[in-house]
Amino acid sequence: MAGRHFLQIPGPTPIPDRLLRAMHRASEDHRSSAFPAFARSILSRLPQVVHQTKGEHFVFPSSGTGMWEASLINTQNPGARLLAVRFGQFSHLFIQTARNLGYTVDVIETPWGDVPDPAQIEAALVADRSHEIQGVLIVHNETATGVTTDMAAVRAAIDRANHPALLYVDGVSSIASLDFQFDAWGVDCSIAGSQKGFMLPAGLGILGMSEKALERVATVTTPRSYFDLRPMRVQNAQGYFPYTPALSLLFGLDESLTMLLDEGMPNVAARHKRMGTGVRAAVSAWGLKQCAKRPEIASNSLTAVVVPEGVDAAKVIDIAFKRYDVSLGAGLSELAGKVFRIGHLGDNNALSLAGALSGVEMALLDAGIPVTLGAGVGAALHSWRVPA
Repeated sequence: MAGRHFLQIPGPTPIPDRLLRAMHRASEDHRSSAFPAFARSILSRLPQVVHQTKGEHFVFPSSGTGMWEASLINTQNPGARLLAVRFGQFSHLFIQTARNLGYTVDVIETPWGDVPDPAQIEAALVADRSHEIQGVLIVHNETATGVTTDMAAVRAAIDRANHPALLYVDGVSSIASLDFQFDAWGVDCSIAGSQKGFMLPAGLGILGMSEKALERVATVTTPRSYFDLRPMRVQNAQGYFPYTPALSLLFGLDESLTMLLDEGMPNVAARHKRMGTGVRAAVSAWGLKQCAKRPEIASNSLTAVVVPEGVDAAKVIDIAFKRYDVSLGAGLSELAGKVFRIGHLGDNNALSLAGALSGVEMALLDAGIPVTLGAGVGAALHSWRVPA
């Protein structure tokens, strides 16, 4: 099909030409005396993306899923007890990863489409008088349902409980897109991947660690190998990695950081809020509902759209892809067939999203959902228009 493909899944996201050019270069000697300047350019700027002033950042040839494992095995002893909130597929998978690693996880069940209740977290921690719970696992932006957790409220709940547990925050679909305040929220481990807000192909796992979390790296007894941070810290301090790094992706990450920091992280968050507001206006104009149960928790990086009863969301997704060259995210687990997801994070602007929404409108109508062509696009344009 001629023209551009609209990649509107919640990740991987569209890759800017600028980043494609940055990655399209010959490999280099990652053990040369020139390499440390390049590595330090990346490692010194990653904390700025999440407003972190103390601690360290690490980059692995991996994904966000790998960083779940890396964060836990480097900071928790075997069999440690953790607390988590399950409110979507990715919070479910974070919990499952911890359990697969042999940790005990107390789970607070929350309806999908809602967000963690800080009062429930506080109550669970207050009840843990002997401080057996060693960590709290939270997904900042639940990619399956399109909702964003108020992390400042979560931190306040942990502080009110006066509990020493580490705070692990999955920021895979929020970091480099939404406001992420590592220091202010008292985050101990932040987890990200290269394929969403960083606008790169999948393949890099990005892990931020507080000083409190780093203190545990040398003392925990959990077996570690590939994800062991001890050799990583030693090599990073010299400007190297303990094994062959994913050079092409690092070239892209270096340029991505330049793009993000030149724009300014507050501006990046504001841009995503503007894009999300327009997409939500389109959904409302179509007469459809979001998976997010309340407007104030709706994500600015993606929107999960609920299809009418009797309609299979997979049909909408397939029509959009085959007829209109638009890729949409599918509903996951208990939301399979019930929702489709529109990604609006990374390299998107009003005009690119308007084109994608046009394809979604036609797919909806073709799937038997009675929408008025132009209604959603028009509502989004009214939201995005900048009057003279």
